[in-house]
Amino acid sequence: MSLRHTLATATAAAALLSATACTTDPETGQQRLSKAAIGAGVGVLGGYLAGDIVGGRRDRTEKIVGAGIGAIAGGAIGAYMDRQERELRQKTAGTGIEVERKGDDILLNIPSGVTFATNSAAIQPQFRQTLDQVAETLSTYNQTYLDVYGHTDSTGSDRINLPLSRDRATAVADYLATRGVQRARIGTEGFGASQPVASNATAEGRQENRRVEIKIVPVSTTAA
Repeated sequence: MSLRHTLATATAAAALLSATACTTDPETGQQRLSKAAIGAGVGVLGGYLAGDIVGGRRDRTEKIVGAGIGAIAGGAIGAYMDRQERELRQKTAGTGIEVERKGDDILLNIPSGVTFATNSAAIQPQFRQTLDQVAETLSTYNQTYLDVYGHTDSTGSDRINLPLSRDRATAVADYLATRGVQRARIGTEGFGASQPVASNATAEGRQENRRVEIKIVPVSTTAA
């Protein structure tokens, strides 16, 4: 299935989400408006809802197997991802990174404001230690695909936003690779301003929309 097709499917799915849908924060137990519900009004959660991985699951699996990384037996996936999620939450606590769980997948939402300077794809030095912690966990739990998605707010044109979002995704992917995460596991995509999680009408919303996401998907023995 092509990326364009999966995004079209995701857009249709987002339109069906209830604007009042809530999610329970696993750390606090409190309910809050889910980003999926927000997406129904202002956009779609890009790669998180698209369901597949950049480049196609089959091609990526071949590369991963070629790199000597094995798949996880279906019955062991839940526990494997539980341990990884718990470690990621511990290592990113207080950093501004959000860790979300969707079934067996994990999504790291990294605000661009703490990662990059304005209009830059260079990772800021003060954020590298946090990425080092993320990379340590991702390299330990290596039986996963990693998709890195770049997003911007709606300020500026696609001519500026699309390349910037791609460059930021690539910068994070390249940094992870320098810290021991196998490059064969990583795919990248830039969405520009097309996948907002909040309204671009406010400064706060635009800040939320400027982000990099890392989607972590288990490599399963049952994957197609």
